[in-house]
Amino acid sequence: MAQVRDASMRWRLWLVHLALILLVLVSIFPFWMVVTASLRPGNLASNELFLRQISFEHWLSVLGIAYQDAQGQWVQPQFPVLLWWWNSVKIAFLSSALVLLLSTTAAYAFARLRFAGKRSLLMGLLFVQMFPGVLALVAVYTIFDHIGQVFPWLGLDSHWSLMLAYSSGVAHNIWVIKGYFETLPIEIEEAAKVEGASTWVIFRRIVLPMTLPILMVVFVLTFVGTIIEYPAAKTILHQEHNLTLGVGFKLFLIEQRYLWGDFAATAILASLPISIVFLSMQGFLIKGLTSGGVKG
Repeated sequence: MAQVRDASMRWRLWLVHLALILLVLVSIFPFWMVVTASLRPGNLASNELFLRQISFEHWLSVLGIAYQDAQGQWVQPQFPVLLWWWNSVKIAFLSSALVLLLSTTAAYAFARLRFAGKRSLLMGLLFVQMFPGVLALVAVYTIFDHIGQVFPWLGLDSHWSLMLAYSSGVAHNIWVIKGYFETLPIEIEEAAKVEGASTWVIFRRIVLPMTLPILMVVFVLTFVGTIIEYPAAKTILHQEHNLTLGVGFKLFLIEQRYLWGDFAATAILASLPISIVFLSMQGFLIKGLTSGGVKG
């Protein structure tokens, strides 16, 4: 019986190892194909796993550097990819900061303060989450079109308008942060009130440091969700120099002209800010996703 159990255990371990290997291969394979496409000469799609020849023409084009093609002719970059990259990072960072500011202050008010209509507002936020944001794109376009007639800097084709549109999706974040606030020991805040601290001082100096992990989770998830977002950015931004990477990607794949190599190089470039943000905030993400507030 012991030998049968040992054999069964070995087979289970082999199956687990095989599943892990397959999972790694499935995860790495798409990334490897993108890397090879960015280093393959020409802009044709290929199903080859390995490169027969390496060319940096796509990377030079993405970085805004002219290069010589196979015929010796100089090729100028077609699109301002680095400008799109900067637009995406700027909009994603500022939008995430604005979302964090709005959702954190609102969540603290719902978690700790008493005011009329509190329950109704919470239920309203919960109801809003049931509908995807793309359903409001027509309304978003109309609103910013009318606002732009009075304040051009906040109308269509403006980064400020896009950031304001992104900041409207704070309902889910408010619920998440509110739940985290409610796990914090209220005795600490009551003791601070006895010492004469105001609500703002308690919020800024006591509550925020204790909730930093979940705040970083909200920031990172918002950053990732907005840096390559397409529907809202496409609705608001039109001029080429104002585009983000999410919208600019579409220009690489127009009919009869599929620039797969440039598309792949731009995709890798777009992943760099996301990777940097994840790696730099890895500790906060682990704490925020695996634990609640300190109780007791």
